Formats: sequence, structure tokens, C-alpha cells
Amino acid sequence: MRKLNWGGTLLSLLGVAGMILLLWLVFFWVPTERTLGVSQRIFYIHVPGAWVGFLAFGIVALTSAMYLWLRDERLDMAAVAAAEGGMIFTTVMITSGPLWARIAWGTWWTWEPRLTLTLLLWFIYLGYFLVRSSAENPEKGKRFAAVVGILGAFNIPLIHLSVVWFRSLHPQPVVMKPEGPTMDPAMLQTLMVGLGTFTLLFFGGFLLRYAYEHAARGLVPGQVPAPSPTEPARPTPMEGLS
Repeated sequence: MRKLNWGGTLLSLLGVAGMILLLWLVFFWVPTERTLGVSQRIFYIHVPGAWVGFLAFGIVALTSAMYLWLRDERLDMAAVAAAEGGMIFTTVMITSGPLWARIAWGTWWTWEPRLTLTLLLWFIYLGYFLVRSSAENPEKGKRFAAVVGILGAFNIPLIHLSVVWFRSLHPQPVVMKPEGPTMDPAMLQTLMVGLGTFTLLFFGGFLLRYAYEHAARGLVPGQVPAPSPTEPARPTPMEGLS
């Protein structure tokens, strides 16, 4: 676990340095967008938060599916660590969005497709933790939460495509387009710094949270956790009478 702690700390420190650089770029270097003005600068926090949140929940779905197949506790620990990171960065996205919307749309919130689906995603993964904590049998709780983690990820492509499929107040994509990005080069560079910074912060936190979960479950460094026990078969009525 020492390597995970060192790796997580290093990535987190790099992420902090990247955040300092990002803030300098946002406030002093990147040009101001002509239509939205200064409020557009929230874009460099809002979009990276969305990117990392979706990445994290994708990891939750992948590790949860593998956990259901292999019953390896390490996969469940990875899913938990990724889910917590996903909740943090999705919260950043949801809270920064209204600050932008108030200037751009004249309202803090509107029930348009992308906003509604994003809020639904947040509640799905809140349910992921509620299912884990509310189950009487911890092993059942892990399995049920894994199913929630998998199903929730199907919402991510719907969020991305909602501005294409439905009438939406959100702008059309300006980066992920078949013909390539159509935004100012300086804005694109600042956005890439933001994406890299938030990704470093996520993986740094992910490694530290995984190491903590490993210790919290009473595993010594280097120990491979035993596979989760399968639920014993229930006796039939005739077997209970014998």
C-alpha cells in the first residue's frame, strides 16, 4: 500500500500544481468570449468536472461488472473509490453550471434534457452508496450496488447526445466534433490543461482512497483479499423437515 499512497500523493500534488496553472490561465491569459463575457470562464471548471465525473462512473461500471464476475474484493474497493471521486466531480459540474446558466440563460436552473439527465446520474450514484449501506447482508449490498453502478453508466452517453437528439439550451459540441474542435486555440489549450488537472486530481484521490479502503477492511500490505463468499443455498421445505 505504500506505493499506492506515494503514487496518490504525487498525482495529487501534480494536480494541485496544475490547478494553480489553470487558475492563472483562466484569469490572466485566455481571451474573453465575446458573447458570454467573463462568465464563460466557468467553462474551464465545468467541463473538466463533467469529463472526470463521467470517467469515474465509467470505471465504477467496469470494475463492478468484473466484480460480479470474479468476486474479487479488490474490484469492489476500486469501484467504491471511483464512485466517491465521481460524486465529487459531478457535484462540481452541477454546482458550477448554474453560475454560468444565470448569466447565459437568465435562470439558475431549467429542466432541459442535459441538466435533468445529469441530475438523475448524480442521484443514481447516490443510490449506489445508499444500497451498500442499507443492506443487512454486506455481500448482498456489494452485489446490488454493483448492479446500480453498471446501470447508471448507461446514462452517460445519453447526457452527451442529449443536445443532438433533443431541443436543448446547452450549446452544440465545440470540441468532440467529427471535423475537429471549432473553438479558439487559446481556449482549447486552457480546456486541455483543465482536463489534465482534474484527471490528475481524480486518480490521485482514487489511489489514496483505494489504499484507505484496503486498510479499512483489515488487509495487511501485499495481502490479496479472498473472493467474496457466495450465498449458501436455502434448504427446500422437505429438507427442512428431515
